[in-house]
Amino acid sequence: MTETDYSFVRRHFIDPAPRWRDLRHPLPAVFLDRDGVVNEEVDYLSKVEDLALIPGTAAAIARLNDAGVPVIIITNQSGVARGMLSEDGLRDLHEALIGMLATEDATLQGIYYSPYHPDGLDPYDIDSPCRKPGPAMLHAAAQEFAINLQDSIFIGDKISDLEAARNAGAHGVMVRTGHGAVEANLPGAAQARFVADDLAAAVDRLFADGFIQA
Repeated sequence: MTETDYSFVRRHFIDPAPRWRDLRHPLPAVFLDRDGVVNEEVDYLSKVEDLALIPGTAAAIARLNDAGVPVIIITNQSGVARGMLSEDGLRDLHEALIGMLATEDATLQGIYYSPYHPDGLDPYDIDSPCRKPGPAMLHAAAQEFAINLQDSIFIGDKISDLEAARNAGAHGVMVRTGHGAVEANLPGAAQARFVADDLAAAVDRLFADGFIQA
């Protein structure tokens, strides 16, 4: 079977030697939006000093790690297209984020990001299929880590996250942190598998429902 070329999808800190990537036995994963789900929502976060984890996030990710579930961030970062930070600056943010999680024994298998926006600056002013609600970032991660998207969860704080999950064939979960404080009350939130107060509560629910085995 020929693989689709997803080399156009941007990524940071991809696990070079995961326990997965067995195409004969694809595994479910938990995908996470970044801003408003893992770290506190900041309008176009561009400075490391403004980066702060949402309480309980690291412990929730560590719990998924302990259960052997791949955890991958999927994030639109149009601040790059808008000239608010460079891709090098974004990498610095992601390095800091990984360091913060590591202090609580939490790890990510990688971060996939879209720096594009149709109204952005050249060369980022394109309507890329990797930009959510497009599914290309999820498809790229699924191919890279041999993930079964039909059994995977994408946890986000926006309806566009739920739509990206649906477009990729995964299940969407919404949290009420970040933009979810408003968007969880909109009609589009009804497509979520469920709505939780935050990432920690969402992970609790996934274990309680048996979606993830301890």
